[in-house]
Amino acid sequence: MPTHATGTREEWLAARRELLEAEKGHFRRGDEIARMRQELPWVPIEKEYIFDTEEGTKSLAELFGSRSQLLVYHFMFGYGARLTDERRGCTGCSLVADHFDSVIPHLNGRDITLVCASIAPLQELQDYKRQMGWRFPWVSSLGSDFNYDFGVAFTEEQRRNGADYNFRHVDEPEPQKEGMSAFALQDGAVHHTYSTYARGVEALMGTYQFLDLAPWGRNEDGLEFAQAWWRRHDEYGLP
Repeated sequence: MPTHATGTREEWLAARRELLEAEKGHFRRGDEIARMRQELPWVPIEKEYIFDTEEGTKSLAELFGSRSQLLVYHFMFGYGARLTDERRGCTGCSLVADHFDSVIPHLNGRDITLVCASIAPLQELQDYKRQMGWRFPWVSSLGSDFNYDFGVAFTEEQRRNGADYNFRHVDEPEPQKEGMSAFALQDGAVHHTYSTYARGVEALMGTYQFLDLAPWGRNEDGLEFAQAWWRRHDEYGLP
């Protein structure tokens, strides 16, 4: 590990107080961004999407269950999903998904349903879910335009000619990308309220918040991709 500058307690306290003001500004800016996010216009969903679930086929509206808000994490799975071995789940998406089970009771208590959706047969998703020890709902969008329409999967033609990802044009997009989309039920109709991609999904990973508090932070300098340190939780070999 590299060395780091040292100082007196008085020097540390002065620098920490200066940092505190910056942190407060950051949090206030975050509150403002959250307000702007919630003020986005809602777009009615006119297309019918069908998903395979553990309870049979369901529409997008039925994924809400008894709640009025729905968060869908677009989990990269299978073809083009940054595979590192024979297991079919994207390593980065697996890291994100490790954070879901513990928050679901709190989301459900606030009228929010959380599910993952992937372009893969349901049985493969269930097998991987058991392998990883997860409990969250995971549905298959295989055969549906859902992930394509919400900007996280791309056809062969789009890969050749370019497509939009993260609200900008990409000349040669990967087959799949990560993202989260939010939906609301209003007057019996489903509305798209928000989507985020790329580093936007970092907000779902408490691991990053802990790393940011640690002495060396994320320690990603010089890495071509942040995922260079990502691991599935069953790969660490820790007791």
